[in-house]
Amino acid sequence: MMELDNHTFNSDFILLGLFSSSQTGLVFFSLIFFIFIMTITENAFMILLIRRDPRLHTPMYFLLSHLSFMDILHISNIVPKMIADFLSGSRTISFAGCAFQLFLSMTLLGGECLLLAAMSYDRYVAICHPLRYPVLMRENSSGLMAAGSWLVGISNSIVHTSFALHFPFCHSRAIDHFFCEVPAMLKLSCVDTSHYERGVYVSGIIFLLIPFSTISISYVQILLTVLQMQSSGARQKSFSTCSFHMLVVMMYYGPTIFTYMRPRSYHTPGQDKFLAVFYTILTPILNPIIYSFRNKDVLMAVKNMLHNCFLNKK
Repeated sequence: MMELDNHTFNSDFILLGLFSSSQTGLVFFSLIFFIFIMTITENAFMILLIRRDPRLHTPMYFLLSHLSFMDILHISNIVPKMIADFLSGSRTISFAGCAFQLFLSMTLLGGECLLLAAMSYDRYVAICHPLRYPVLMRENSSGLMAAGSWLVGISNSIVHTSFALHFPFCHSRAIDHFFCEVPAMLKLSCVDTSHYERGVYVSGIIFLLIPFSTISISYVQILLTVLQMQSSGARQKSFSTCSFHMLVVMMYYGPTIFTYMRPRSYHTPGQDKFLAVFYTILTPILNPIIYSFRNKDVLMAVKNMLHNCFLNKK
């Protein structure tokens, strides 16, 4: 058993990746690289804009700035390694590197699930109970929500990273995925992991099903309130905004629930990689567009910043 443990902790893993070395793989690599650059640019610009413009110093935009930071970390945790592996031809990742990637990925998955629920609550209070908004969303409320999302996400990640890497990996060290993720790593273990998988299922209820239910209920209440508005233009705009928000939420929660709340025997490598693309690569680039750049306050802040930059150059 001691030799098995030493083998587990000292050996590198091999990430089989998302791309092949064919012409099609080069096209996918170029697309992922473009998405990565755009995601970093969009989210970094959003954080800068929120910090610089006093009109965006509200609970909603404070939470959005944390969402942007999480998205930057999430895609940066995965895509640069994919790019380096594709260019170098090496697919190895050290045990420590895999542990860090797994820890950060689990932290951000859990944290973002809770943060999205907090953001939906903020919108619910703002639209359904506008007069009570200053009371229910006091100045420190958004800070506590953001801090709670980070702390609970980190605590959950420490537990899962410790357990997932504690199992002995006595078969192949090849992970059929493009990053170190719990379901893919459990397939390498040669011991019974059913007790741990039940723990993953419980975490899924806490971090996925409950927040998703909270978001769904919030947006149903928002839509019911919107339908009672007198102005047809306001109804159409609010309905459009809610529809886009729910689309992004479903793109994030749907694949994540499908990945983490299924028994290990139902997982296939191709399916897991396809689903992971949604919550690790696609939603980080869509979040700033859906939540921020379609908002008139943000567009006004962009215009003011560009105007000020132009005046400073003159």
